[in-house]
Amino acid sequence: MSKLYKSLGVNSSFSGPGLSVLAERQSFLYVVVKLMSTNAESKRTTAFRFRCLATAIIYLWRKPIRPYFGGIPHAAANSWPLLVLAGSSETHNANKMAFQEVDAISLLTPHAKVALRPPYPDMLPTFIKDAYRAAMFGRPDFDIPRQQLSPLIEAPKSIAPDNKIKDVVEALKTAKAPLVILGKGAAYARAEQQIRNLIEHTGIRFVPTPMGKVIVPGSSVYNVSAARSTALKGADVVLVLGAKLNWILSFGLAPKWNPAAKVIQVDLVADELGKNGGDPALSLVGDVGLVVDQLISQLGGWRWQGQSSAFFRELQAAKSRNEEKAAKKASVNKIPMPFERASGIIKSTLNSLSVPENGDIVYVSEGANAMDISRSISTMEHPRTRLDAGTYATMGVGLGYAIAAYAAYNFPEPEGLAGSPGRKKIVAIEGDSAFGFSAMEVESMARFQMDVLIFVMNNSGLYRGDTDSAEKYAERQRNTVAGTTTEGKGLTAWSLGYQTNYHKIAKMAGGIGTEARTPDELKEATKIGFEARVPVVVNVIIDPQSDLPMDFSWLDMVPPTQKKPKM
Repeated sequence: MSKLYKSLGVNSSFSGPGLSVLAERQSFLYVVVKLMSTNAESKRTTAFRFRCLATAIIYLWRKPIRPYFGGIPHAAANSWPLLVLAGSSETHNANKMAFQEVDAISLLTPHAKVALRPPYPDMLPTFIKDAYRAAMFGRPDFDIPRQQLSPLIEAPKSIAPDNKIKDVVEALKTAKAPLVILGKGAAYARAEQQIRNLIEHTGIRFVPTPMGKVIVPGSSVYNVSAARSTALKGADVVLVLGAKLNWILSFGLAPKWNPAAKVIQVDLVADELGKNGGDPALSLVGDVGLVVDQLISQLGGWRWQGQSSAFFRELQAAKSRNEEKAAKKASVNKIPMPFERASGIIKSTLNSLSVPENGDIVYVSEGANAMDISRSISTMEHPRTRLDAGTYATMGVGLGYAIAAYAAYNFPEPEGLAGSPGRKKIVAIEGDSAFGFSAMEVESMARFQMDVLIFVMNNSGLYRGDTDSAEKYAERQRNTVAGTTTEGKGLTAWSLGYQTNYHKIAKMAGGIGTEARTPDELKEATKIGFEARVPVVVNVIIDPQSDLPMDFSWLDMVPPTQKKPKM
């Protein structure tokens, strides 16, 4: 099996402790396949995702399959390849309540492209090859080709029909307020050069999705992400490249979007076209890079001349207004630091240590505030240098991402491709609640000498803290323990420990842990963490904002009567 994996080009594997698979794990090492064992089973299925985005597929294996049930739907939702190799009880013990017996095939079939169990040992290589090809070709929910994978061949790419390209070009040319949306699928397809050419060629403004950022550099004059709401409401023709019209994009429907807009999707899978607000008549099936090349060719010398339009003026006004608000929040000088202030210090310090244009830092962000604020404050210039919680937006993935990012870019003969060549610093910006989901992976990082820099943004709670002092927290804690929690006198459902010493977990594992309460302390801790060659956890004590209303407006669903999907 190990030789087969090596022949397929596999050079990294994520696994976990288990006596039943020790021999197989050791054989990986004998054939020079890098094996990383993490503490939590679910982190292996999250670790693979950045690795896949940056380079290729990852194998995760353990007996039994159950620990990966959470990660497999994540892979499908994010359209990333995953191959899980797991064991099961002996066939002659079926239906006898054998050790960890579960019918994995029937459980996984609805959620995976293929779920296979070889009936005989000599069929194992063929089954693994089929599974590998299924994961690597197309998207996780795409049909698989049946040709043999020997030797490994490149996945086929398709273009769109010329007549459909002409229709899309005509729609763009006649638009008064065109817009391009960039999704993470375009980054995975490595179509950044074609898309940058399109934006520069036409002058159309663009908005990236959270993980579609820096397909075109964040510093581009055509980037209107700071005016996203205004752009979506005002655009009359929207070209969506490698992104699903899901909750992240408000389904492409009113009231967030212009109800009269023509929404043109470019996707690998025909089933995706026309979903929610997409226009099935104009949308295109094909490889995003090749399709964009077709569009550029058909557009000729055309360039959007809307700089004098009301749409352009509204975009510029909203962009200036929102950037001014963000700058004001980041300049508030008080202790504990506001989240925006701390994020701004981290950004400016890292930028002074590593020029953003070089793309030598890979950012991972996890947590409601951590993702929203760090995404809006940090400007990056290269694709595949940023990850957040993805399509499911589930916490607990951040440190697994960081481990896989390190593997993609910093292992011997790295396959990751982004920015300048050479090793990259992995920086994880974690909310304190999000960090708690996978904090023990700091030990995994230390074991493999991964110099990951982790900032834990500690506001003593999920989204916000309960109190602004240790004394008030202790009183709430006493009321909770005593059971006298009426009238809101106890700890809330979103409470965490008050200013918990998260940094000590790094010291425990052999890394460096430090606490930062002031701007100067945070600057110094960032410099130390950037230069260190062991994992570093910086416990950033920030304003708990205990009086902040608990409001999650992004969960509001669009009423179905607002706009019906086009048929």
